[in-house]
Amino acid sequence: MTSDRIEDFERSAHAHETSTVRTVADEFEQALSAAVVPPAVGASFPLDGISVSMDITTEPSPEQIREAQTGVTPAGLGIAEYGTIAIQSRTAGDEPISLYPERHVAVLCASDIVPRMSDAVEWLETEIDAGHDSVVFATGPSATGDMGALVRGVHGPKEVHIIVVTDR
Repeated sequence: MTSDRIEDFERSAHAHETSTVRTVADEFEQALSAAVVPPAVGASFPLDGISVSMDITTEPSPEQIREAQTGVTPAGLGIAEYGTIAIQSRTAGDEPISLYPERHVAVLCASDIVPRMSDAVEWLETEIDAGHDSVVFATGPSATGDMGALVRGVHGPKEVHIIVVTDR
């Protein structure tokens, strides 16, 4: 993983009003704590060496998701040219946790950042072959201009923050 790819990802994410922070696994809890607005719900992390001990409700009920200010999920992939993240559909509830709370905090391993969308398509083909057939590609906060003025948070979070873990 080159730092140029991480920088390209961050620059693209910032262009879409998404904040980012880099950290290492040993400092992950601090980065997460700074990013979360309680109450928070979260999906489990399938990332070696990364755990969450702060007060984040995992396996939340629909009501807890609806009342949460922050949803925390892992991201399966980042696309540098767009600052896009891929949220995989897992039984841990990644998709609704990433979409319903007003703030989404995504955790992305730097090694999972690819340069271009064509690389993401190759990754998606591998995911589908492995039986993972649902992924949400998200670029920045939810926004629509369908009603005239730009409105944020209509179809997803109003704020997106990405924690890039550089030693995984």
